[in-house]
Formats: sequence, C-alpha cells, structure tokens
Amino acid sequence: MNELTERFEATPPKKPAGDKLRCDACPVMCYIAEGRTGACDRYGNFDGRITRCDPVTILEHAAEEGDPVVPFEGEAPWDGELVNTKRRFVSAVGAGTTYPDYKPAPFIVSQEVEGVDLVTVVTEGIFSYCGVKVKIDTDRHLGPEAATVRADGEAVGHVTTAEYGSQMLSLGGVQHLTGGSKAEGRVTCQALMDLCNKKPVELTIDGGAGIVVQAGKPPVIDGTREERMRVGCGSATIGMFASQWKGLVDEVVVVDDHITGVVSEHQAGKVIGWEDTGIKIIGRRSTPGRYFKVSEPGLGWGGTTIDDPLEILGPFNEKKGARPGLSLLMVSTTGEQFSYYELDEALKPVKKPFPERLRKSVELIEENCEPALCTVLFMGGAGGSLRAGVTENPVNLTRSVQGLKTYVTVGGAPVYVWPGGGITIMVDVMRTPENAFGYVPTPALVAPIEFTLRREDYIRLGGYADEIRSVEDVLEKGGEYFNQREARGAAASNPWPPLHQLRREPKR
Repeated sequence: MNELTERFEATPPKKPAGDKLRCDACPVMCYIAEGRTGACDRYGNFDGRITRCDPVTILEHAAEEGDPVVPFEGEAPWDGELVNTKRRFVSAVGAGTTYPDYKPAPFIVSQEVEGVDLVTVVTEGIFSYCGVKVKIDTDRHLGPEAATVRADGEAVGHVTTAEYGSQMLSLGGVQHLTGGSKAEGRVTCQALMDLCNKKPVELTIDGGAGIVVQAGKPPVIDGTREERMRVGCGSATIGMFASQWKGLVDEVVVVDDHITGVVSEHQAGKVIGWEDTGIKIIGRRSTPGRYFKVSEPGLGWGGTTIDDPLEILGPFNEKKGARPGLSLLMVSTTGEQFSYYELDEALKPVKKPFPERLRKSVELIEENCEPALCTVLFMGGAGGSLRAGVTENPVNLTRSVQGLKTYVTVGGAPVYVWPGGGITIMVDVMRTPENAFGYVPTPALVAPIEFTLRREDYIRLGGYADEIRSVEDVLEKGGEYFNQREARGAAASNPWPPLHQLRREPKR
C-alpha cells in the first residue's frame, strides 16, 4: 500500500482528541494533530494554526524582453527582492481554497499594468468534474477505440478517436472519480495528479498495449520507447516525396494502417508521368493510389500488424506493366521500416540488398518526422466553490468569462475556454509550474485557477471589493493560512494576461 493509498483510506476521527484542530479546506474535514498534515498533505497544524504547507507562488515577468528573472525552479531561497521585474502575477499555486464555498477567494489582488487597473482572483479549485486528454504521438496501435484504460488494474478512462499521427486517451472524469468503487476513485485521482504534475504513469489498455505516459516525454509502448511520429499517412507521404523517387525506382508503396499509398496509381505519380507497374494491393481501394484496411491495426509497419510487407501484395499483372527486373521500394510512414525488391521471371518480388540510391529518400522521411511526445491537457469545469469565491452572484463570472472580459489562467498558464455554458477549461500541463496540482481524498483533483479582469468590471459583477489587496500586501503578509511567498520566473511561453483584451471598455 503506497502513501497516497493510506491517506485516501484513512478516516478522520469523528471527534477531536487533545490539541487536534479541524481543517475546513475540503469536505473531508480532517482533525490534525500539532506538527502533522491532513489527508491531502496540503494543510497542516503548525503552531496551533491550520497552515497551507506550500508557498504562494508569485510569477515574475521581465520588465523587458531578455531581462533576467527569478529562476522558475526557485533553487535558492528567495530573499524577497524583485529581480529586474515590474509585473508580478500572484498565481493560485499554494493559495488555498474557498471551501466551504461561502468564503471569498484566498487572494484578490489589485495591480496597475500599463495604465490598466487589474484585479486577479486566485484560488486552488477542488475539481470533481475533471480529467486529462492525452495525445500520444505514435502510429502504434494502442487499443481499439472506446477500450478501457487501466491503472493498477482499475478503470481510469478510455481510448478515444485517433488524430493525425497520434493516438488519444481520455482519462478521469466524475464517473471514474466518484461513480465507481473506492479503489477506482483513488487510483483515478492519483493517475490524474501524477500526469498533471508531469510524472510517468503506467497504463494498460484492454485488448491492446501497455504504455508509460509522461508529459513532455516520448511514450514507452510495450517496453519500447517511441522515437518519432509519422510524416503523414501513406498517401501524403507519396505526395510529398514522389518526385524524389522518380527515376530511382519503378514502384513505391508506403504502408500505413489508415491509408496505404501506391505511387504509380496516385495522382502525384500521374502528374509527373509515372508508368504503370501492374501492382495489386490487397485492401479496400479508396481513390487511385489510396487503399484502406490493408491490415488490422498493430505494432508493425505503419501501425499495422504486418511484419512482412509482401503480405499486402497480390500477383503482379504483366498486361498492366509488370516485367522481370521491375524494382519496388516498400517503406513505412516513419521511415523506420523499409525494404527493396525486384521481380523475378515469374513476376514475384524477391528481396534484394537495399540500394544506396534510395537511402537518402528514406532518411528524408525520417528527417520530416517530428519527435514522439506525450501531451497532457488538464480539463475541468469551474463550478460553485470557484465562482462563489469570486462573486456573490456566480453566474456573473460565467458571463464575464464567456464575454472575454475575464481572462482565465491555471498557475499562470493560458487556457482554452470551451464555448457554451459554464466555465470549462483546458490547459497544457507543461506550461504550469512544477507540482501545481494536488488532491483531496473525496476524491477530487486540486488545480490552481486565476481570473483576471478590470477592477471596475470586477466591482460591477458583484466581486468582494473589501477583500482586494495590493501585491505588496500579499508579499508582506501572505494569506489566511500564513503562507510563505515564493517568487518564480514566469514560463517564457506564458504571456501576461492580454491587456488588449482587458483594456476594452465594457458595453453599457
């Protein structure tokens, strides 16, 4: 039993004992002894006060492009001095929560930037409605669509629709967190938290592969580390490289699970005058030179089950251009597999040593393949406790976000806000600070979230005007839970909230 399992399965006592204090930062309501932390390991009883264990994170933006900032990792203790900066963004990392919902957000901070008086409302949101979307750059077959994805044997999600050169997983969600067994919820929560905090997570897929996923790292599929994603489907590969094969080989077949390409039949070949070869592909012909379902999905050539590419060839037709000595290149969409053949007197392909004249074209396919990576996107719905911490009339915040008057970030990272009702956000975890995500044993994920808007707009939507503080006050005093402060340089790819958006005059 690991440490997180023990915390999930620990039941706080019904009555306090001795000097234990009750923490109200989440629905578990732990009683915590002096010097100890609660089940979430985020709040503890220190010096007779409930204290947030992680420091509030202040993101420092350089005054001018190229100026030095406080190191993002904060390796050395911060001495409280701002380093050549003028923009300080109080993130929600370490800020604390609004539970039980009636409380204003832990930090409501005012700051003037380029003549715009902004308010940033920060809180660590408790997300029961959340999950991650995982993009895995590979042609390898991970499992059938809608197959269950498991961690430690528990269902935590499913395989969803594949994208160009990538397999996709949808993990988490309220049904796995709260709708199944206690073990399912605990394992799902841990898997989500580890993925969001950029740690490796081992998954298995029913009827498919075992895979290790880590944000920003190549996937490891059935023990093999992936190196690259495909340059394109078989048809696209033909279109890109047909002219480079002309005159070097008589026929090229690019093997692909989705669309296998044949250069002599393909429009790209026709345009440059490629001659017919009498080749026959065993598969479902889509359009000239493009074939579907030459094989079942798998871990072989081009994401198929094929180890011998000749399996997809039927007999060559002499009446349509086949002849002894005709040369044939077969290659995968990543250039990892390739073979060269020549037709014998019976018009059967015979494998030959790979000629140097074709090696450059195969290497060019490899060069045009991007590195294989796992991308993890946290997705969550900002509900009652989040919105009530911003305004006494929560629907006003929703309308302000949807009307682009309020800019949303997660740990300072920009998010995609889904259209439609509510506040449903998605963020690339690689753009968030380290260990930005936590959990509560209900179970639910805890994620930092910030809302930035003009001060006058904040007052207009019914915000907590009396709770607005300056950045300097936050730096000096911390928050309700006596937080420390920690300065970090903002990730270079994360912009300050877009002033061009927030500077706009509101509609009257």
